[in-house]
Amino acid sequence: MRTVSFGLTDVGQKRLLNEDYFLIDDALGLYVVADGVGGHAKGEIASHEAVEQVAMWIRRHLREIDGAIARGDDESMQEIHRLLESGVQQACYMVFGLAELDPAKRGMSTTMSVLLCRGGMAFVAQVGDSRIYRLRGGELLQITEDHTLINWRLKHGLITADEARVSSGKNVITRAVGHKEYVQVDTLRGFLSASDRFLLCTDGLHGYLEDRNDVVELMTTASLREAAAKAIALANDKGGSDNITAVLVAVEE
Repeated sequence: MRTVSFGLTDVGQKRLLNEDYFLIDDALGLYVVADGVGGHAKGEIASHEAVEQVAMWIRRHLREIDGAIARGDDESMQEIHRLLESGVQQACYMVFGLAELDPAKRGMSTTMSVLLCRGGMAFVAQVGDSRIYRLRGGELLQITEDHTLINWRLKHGLITADEARVSSGKNVITRAVGHKEYVQVDTLRGFLSASDRFLLCTDGLHGYLEDRNDVVELMTTASLREAAAKAIALANDKGGSDNITAVLVAVEE
């Protein structure tokens, strides 16, 4: 199996700067979306530097990753989880260090959603509230968890799902790359299946995708390029209150 992809990002209707950043590398099977926090170009720096750092880390450790996939046992899979987590931690330390060196960059950080597809496997690393969806056989699954205050309250039974939909502070994130020297990283894995499709996106898009049918419609658009363009247009048509990024990934035989 191989993966093909297409991605687009847009400043939206209300922001002056685009602090989102994405990376697609079909040869590597690596796809990353990040949403910078900080404003005045600080968030833009955080997202760009963090994504490039993770990509460099994975390229450096690619032989180890492929070897672990070939072995296939649980300990080897956990080794890949640790490598992905270490890559995000390295990015976190780097972004935090840049902010410490330059007072103008204090407080900058970024979300990060990482998808690595190799050897028939999909590996994910997640920090923040950007998202990765998977569509398989018509069934949609949000495979990442939002690290937001609203979702934390929902998980712990402090509010109901209906209350969560109308609560203020939906954009308050509880984890970010670079906010501190260390961040907790979610990692997970699964097998790829022919015809799988993935959507990686920032909250500037998924904030407008309240109806799961909207997500399915985007992800079943035949052309990945057209699907990405439709995603940007949908968010802008509904207000475009934030930067918008959409990366579509298709698995092929």
